[in-house]
Amino acid sequence: MKRIWAAASVVALGAASIAITPAAAAPPHGTSNHRTRPIAWSPCTDITLKAQGVECGTVTVPMDYAKPDGTKIELAVARIKHTVPADKYQGVVLVNPGGPGGAGRGMASLGAKVPKSAGDAYDWIGYDPRGVGASKPKLTCDSDYAGYRRPAYVPVTAALEDAWHAKTRQYAADCARAGGALLHHMRTEDSVRDMESIRKALGVDQINFYGFSYGTYLGQVYATKHPDRVRRMVLDGNVNPGRVWYRSNLDQDVAFDRNIKIYFRWLAKHDDVYHLGKTGPDVEKLYNRQLAELATKPAGGVIGPAELTDVFLQPGYYIFAWEKTGRAFSEWVTKKDPAGLKALFDEDNPQEPGADNNYAVYLAVQCTDAPWPAKWATWSKENWKIYHRAPFETWGNAWYNAPCRHWAAKADEPVRVDGAKVPPILLLSETLDAATPFAGSLEVRRRFPRAALIEGVNGTTHAGSLFGNSCVDDAIADYLATGALPRRVPGDRSDKQCAPLPPPEAGHPAMRSAAAPSDVLRLQP
Repeated sequence: MKRIWAAASVVALGAASIAITPAAAAPPHGTSNHRTRPIAWSPCTDITLKAQGVECGTVTVPMDYAKPDGTKIELAVARIKHTVPADKYQGVVLVNPGGPGGAGRGMASLGAKVPKSAGDAYDWIGYDPRGVGASKPKLTCDSDYAGYRRPAYVPVTAALEDAWHAKTRQYAADCARAGGALLHHMRTEDSVRDMESIRKALGVDQINFYGFSYGTYLGQVYATKHPDRVRRMVLDGNVNPGRVWYRSNLDQDVAFDRNIKIYFRWLAKHDDVYHLGKTGPDVEKLYNRQLAELATKPAGGVIGPAELTDVFLQPGYYIFAWEKTGRAFSEWVTKKDPAGLKALFDEDNPQEPGADNNYAVYLAVQCTDAPWPAKWATWSKENWKIYHRAPFETWGNAWYNAPCRHWAAKADEPVRVDGAKVPPILLLSETLDAATPFAGSLEVRRRFPRAALIEGVNGTTHAGSLFGNSCVDDAIADYLATGALPRRVPGDRSDKQCAPLPPPEAGHPAMRSAAAPSDVLRLQP
């Protein structure tokens, strides 16, 4: 899963080869090769980070922690320091934006979004995980993979199914060539070890952590492995640790189908603005007709059914995408103007060298974190079964993950997440989050007996904290300021309930906060 933040995340999209620091650069044989050195901070050269006054640095770590004298890789880190007096300082906060594959250096600016100036007491540490963004090496396999003119997702013919098998097999082969040995060291556990290396490089005994989406799973595993190193932790949009990763995709398919129907009803409610149908089912029928028509005549020559599904997936994740997607679809349906749809697709699928970095790392982590079904017959049977009751996203999601069937690195068993020894942490989720269904937050709450869960009741937005919902954001500020959490209540339910983020005003461009997402979180096509 990935979660990218506008004006907070900087994705380095320039072409980069897999250049790895050779072992010869290490200290002499027989000495410790993983002496974590303090970070040498200096002003960032990236124009966006530089404008925010962010400091940048690097942390050198083993590619394989079992061979600390072996090949080295480099993690790119960023920092915005605390602004309070020394006696009010509360330590460092590492932030992960999700993915896996989200570049995180820009997340150093997250502290400014915390209400009541509660973020000012911390050093905020953003970093690009291994293989991502400005970290070296940067994994990229085929920049054109997610481009235009892909086959339709639903394999209603043998030719379509064969086309996707060939496409996903080739991408896995491209990643095998591009990634080499790195692919065998991209599990969440490797990133947890990297977090420990960053902690040591920062010279602190404990860290605070703020994780979104996949970042919540990273936080869960870190807390399981190093409960004594956790001070405070905010986890927003919680991955179900018992469902990684094949099963979590199937859970998503059902949830996204529910959410897209909610969105279709919103469009119908505003038929005077969008002219797409007066009921949710009417809008859904129109959408399905467009899928069929675009299969034979793509909009603008490039937006076919796969691309249209990608565009509509955004409203399944975020209310921020509701208005602009409705407007773009309306312009196509009523005026046959494809510009809006093309702009939305291009926003999330830039056609630039290295543009597949997020996706390549996503696969590198999830394909090896946990086993996937070996036989295609299992994938086919289960995805067709779900498709018949939840058709919107099922097959797009299946093909997005299908390179895992051919991945060069083997999967291992996932970590058994156990928060019994972890100090009080804060969990956040909206009830109808489709990317990380609410059941996952309840499961994390069960495994972390000192956690408290805040629920955005009946909201559909994924990982929506620090977007301006005062009920949620003020609670985050209180926790970061004092460690105070909502009182944990008996039973298997949330501990505090908030109204969700409201839908946008129909017909008016959404007012995006500086933290609003510019890209969708994915397990998706």
